[in-house]
Amino acid sequence: MKKRILVLGAGFGGLELTTLLSESLGDSIETILIDRNDAFVFGYSKLDVMFGHATPDAVRIPYETVVKPGVRFVRDTVTAIDPEARRVTTDGDVFDADVIVIALGADYDLGATPGLADAGYEFYSVAGAERLRDVLPTFTSGRAVVGICAAPYKCPPAPSETVLLLHDYLSTRGVRDNCEITLVTPLGSPVPPSPDTSRALIAAFAERNIAFVPNRRVTSLNAARRVVVLDDGHELPFDLFLGVPKHRAPKVVEAAGLTENDWVPVNPRTLETRFPGVYALGDIANTGVPKAGVFAEAAARALASSLIASLRGSGQPELNAGTGSCYVEFGGGRVGRVDVDFFSGPSPRGTFEAPSARLRDEKELFGSSRRARWFGAPVAA
Repeated sequence: MKKRILVLGAGFGGLELTTLLSESLGDSIETILIDRNDAFVFGYSKLDVMFGHATPDAVRIPYETVVKPGVRFVRDTVTAIDPEARRVTTDGDVFDADVIVIALGADYDLGATPGLADAGYEFYSVAGAERLRDVLPTFTSGRAVVGICAAPYKCPPAPSETVLLLHDYLSTRGVRDNCEITLVTPLGSPVPPSPDTSRALIAAFAERNIAFVPNRRVTSLNAARRVVVLDDGHELPFDLFLGVPKHRAPKVVEAAGLTENDWVPVNPRTLETRFPGVYALGDIANTGVPKAGVFAEAAARALASSLIASLRGSGQPELNAGTGSCYVEFGGGRVGRVDVDFFSGPSPRGTFEAPSARLRDEKELFGSSRRARWFGAPVAA
C-alpha cells in the first residue's frame, strides 16, 4: 500500500511541502492536503486590500488549481487530531496516515484583549482588511493608533509597514496634517534581529511624524472613553485603532495535547513533535524563528528532504536552517529587505538592504514565482 502523508493547512509551509513531495515522489505516495478555506492569500496582500490597491477577489488564489501528481486537496475543517494513532477527523471524513504534518497556522484571539472587538479593528485577516477598506475613507482627522496586543505575532514588520502606508494614504487624500499616527509594540525595536532595519524604520517614522512607542503592549480598549490602555497603565487616546490581536494555536491542536504555552513544541531543526511520525511547521510551531511565510517555507523544504530520504531509504536529510528574507514596505513605492539567520550563530543576525524600486520588483517576483510553483500560474515578467 502507498504511504499516506496528511498535511493539515495550505499556507506557505503546506503548499511548499506538498509541491516538493509531488516533484520528488509523484503518485508513488498519497499526499492529502487539508484546509478549511477555498483559496490562498499572501499575507502582504491584506495591506493591498486594506488601502484599496486591490480587491479581495484579485488577491485570492483558489485551491482548486492545486493539481499535482500524488496530491489531493480536501476542503474540510479539522475537528480532531489523534497524534498517537495518527488519525485526523474532519467535518467530512476520517483520515489515517503514516505521517501527519500540522501546518494550521495561528488563530486570532480577539477576546483576549477587552474592547478590541467592539472599539477597534484587526487588520491581520482578509475580512478585517476588507472592513478597514470601507472605514479608512471616513477617517479624516484625529488619532490613529496601530497597536500590538501580544507577542509573538505573524510578520513582525507588518505593523511598521502599516503606519508608513497609512501616512501615504492620508497624505494622498490631503488629510494627513489633521491626523496623528502612533505605533505601539511590545518589542524593543521594529525588527530586533536587524538593528540596521530597525534604525531605518525609526528614521522613517520620525520623518513622517509617526510616534513610536516600544516595549509596550496593548492590554485593553475603553470604548466609552476612547483610550487604549497599555501594560504599564498608561493610556493613549484614539479615534481609530488598528490592532494586531493575540495569536494562538487553533483549539483543535490544543485539544489534541500537542501544545505548550499556546504553541506546538518541536525540534527546531527537524520539526519533529514528541509523537513519532507527527511534525509541525510554520506559525503553529515553536521553532525560535518569526512567524512568517518565508520561515514556514524553509522549514517545509527541510522536512520534505527528510521525508523523501526516509521513503526512498536513501539520501541525506537537510536540517531547518532558520534563515529567511522579508520584504518591508517603506511607502512611496519603495521596498526594503531584511535577511535574517537565527540558528548559525550565538544570536540571530540580520542584514538590511535599503528600500528601492528594484526591491519592489523583486517582491513582486517573489509572489509570482511561488504562485507559479504552487498553483501553476504564469510568473510575472
